[in-house]
Amino acid sequence: MSRTGKTLMDMYAAMRERFAHQRWWPGETQLEICVGAILTQNTNWTNVEKAIANLKAAGRLSLPALAKIGHDELAGLIRPAGYFNVKAKRLKNFITHVWRQVGDDLPAFLDRSAGELREELLGINGVGRETADSIVLYAAGKLSFVVDAYTARIMLRHGLLCPEDDYEAIKEFFESNLADDLDLWNDYHAQLVAVGKNYCKPRPACDGCPLEKFPHDIRAGLMD
Repeated sequence: MSRTGKTLMDMYAAMRERFAHQRWWPGETQLEICVGAILTQNTNWTNVEKAIANLKAAGRLSLPALAKIGHDELAGLIRPAGYFNVKAKRLKNFITHVWRQVGDDLPAFLDRSAGELREELLGINGVGRETADSIVLYAAGKLSFVVDAYTARIMLRHGLLCPEDDYEAIKEFFESNLADDLDLWNDYHAQLVAVGKNYCKPRPACDGCPLEKFPHDIRAGLMD
C-alpha cells in the first residue's frame, strides 16, 4: 500500500470509529436509489425523503408509472426536493432513456461494466458526474468513487489535493489509492459526508472532528 493509501485508510478508520458504518445509500430498491440520486442535487436528504414518500403515496414510484406520469404531476410530487421543475425534467429524461432501452427491467439497464454504465448515464441530459457515480456505486453495485463538495473540501484542507484538482482528478485520486472494495468505497464516501456536515463546513469546526489529529490547514477552501 502506498503512503497516501495508508493515510486514507487511517483517516477512514478514524471516521468509522466515530460514526460507525453508515450503510448507504438510503433506498429500498435500485429505482429508489436512482431517483434519490437525481433528486438530491442541491438539496439535503430530508427533502428528498419527503419527495420519495410523495411518489410512493401516489403509487408513482415504479418505472411504468414514472414513464407515464406528466410533468406537472411529477413536479408537484417532488416539490419538497426543490428546483422541482428542473428535477422533474431530469428524472423524466432518465426514466425515458431506461424505458426505451429495457422497459421495466432496470436491473438489465444497470447490468454492464462500471465504465460503460457511467458513460451511458452521462449521456442523459441532466445527469452529472456525481449523480452518475452515485447510481453506478449504490444502485448498480459497481466500483465508481463518488465525489462531492465535502470530499473536495476535506481532502484539500488535509493537503491531499490541490485547489485546481477537478472532479475527475479527485475521483482518480481515490480510485488509485484505495483497494477495489465495494463496501469500502461505499462507506468511505458516506463517512466523508458525515465529517463534512458536522465539522468540515465552509467555516470549519475542527474541535472534536475525527480527522482533527491529521495535519490540516483550515484556511484552505475557506469561504468568506
